[in-house]
Amino acid sequence: MSLHWWTIEVLDGPHSSASRWRDAHQETMVSAAVSFGAREWHWQTFGWGVLFEVAFDSEETWPEFRALPAVRAALDAVPDPVNGLLIYPGRGGSAGRVQPRRPRPTAGAGAVPLPREEPPSRVTLATAEPAPTAAGVTV
Repeated sequence: MSLHWWTIEVLDGPHSSASRWRDAHQETMVSAAVSFGAREWHWQTFGWGVLFEVAFDSEETWPEFRALPAVRAALDAVPDPVNGLLIYPGRGGSAGRVQPRRPRPTAGAGAVPLPREEPPSRVTLATAEPAPTAAGVTV
């Protein structure tokens, strides 16, 4: 049996925290999810906000859950309604990547300077002649 996970990320707002939003709407979100057949759910708190991960048996259950007036009201009440709500399929936040991330180049003062080509140097060969002396005799 395959579960279909969905993640709701709520970010902290300028005047209120996502943890306070969770305290106010946790019971509503969980009871709505359970009434629509949620098999698993998890709340996770981070320094930037909270995650609500919920798993249903079928994909068709999610739109019905999302359309509930209680769920819509809770999502409309997030601390930052413009940039503070992310909803996507799958597990999020702490699920990690399947493959490790590649290192990114260092930006700013820690960057390595680009290699510069050395200007070609000219070498001129001169012929050596003995220096004249005061008596006109060369040594």
